[in-house]
Amino acid sequence: MNLLYNEEENEQKNDFVQELSYYLGQERKNQNEMEIVFLCIGTDRMIGDCLGPLVGTGLQEKMAPYNISNITIYGTLKENLCYTNIKDALKIIEKNHKNSCVIAIDAALSQEENIGKIFVKKEKIHLGKGLYKSKIEVGNISIRAVVGKNYKLSKYNFASLQNVSLNEVIRLSEILVDGIYEVIKYI
Repeated sequence: MNLLYNEEENEQKNDFVQELSYYLGQERKNQNEMEIVFLCIGTDRMIGDCLGPLVGTGLQEKMAPYNISNITIYGTLKENLCYTNIKDALKIIEKNHKNSCVIAIDAALSQEENIGKIFVKKEKIHLGKGLYKSKIEVGNISIRAVVGKNYKLSKYNFASLQNVSLNEVIRLSEILVDGIYEVIKYI
């Protein structure tokens, strides 16, 4: 699915591409050949949490025609990667993808003014934070797209994730897929 971006969305995508390029460039300085592993975290059973699987599926579809051997994607609409199975995936990554750059992608809850924004940082994502589960930390680079308001109480945050706009989640996932592809097609 391709969007015709409006000016604000183009600016958001361009900012995202710049930030991701910068952090990947920092990671690349440490390695000649860099393998990238995407952890597209979430479940398709909850609208607010399906951002990761949408991105994983979108990346797979966009990269399918090309032979890109140094990119691996975990987490799609068909095979969700979420809090309950992430530890298994991390064992596989440790075994099969040593010294790779792990990019964790997840939906997030935040202050109302951050809804619709994308944050890229050279740090781990803390899974389970919004629902106050014990934290699991993953990734070298984190990409978080804010899909709803953080109410600071798990039952309200759970409801918040169930009641976000599917259109907004799809819009954010398309910006992420297009932006990531723009960055990695030259690696």
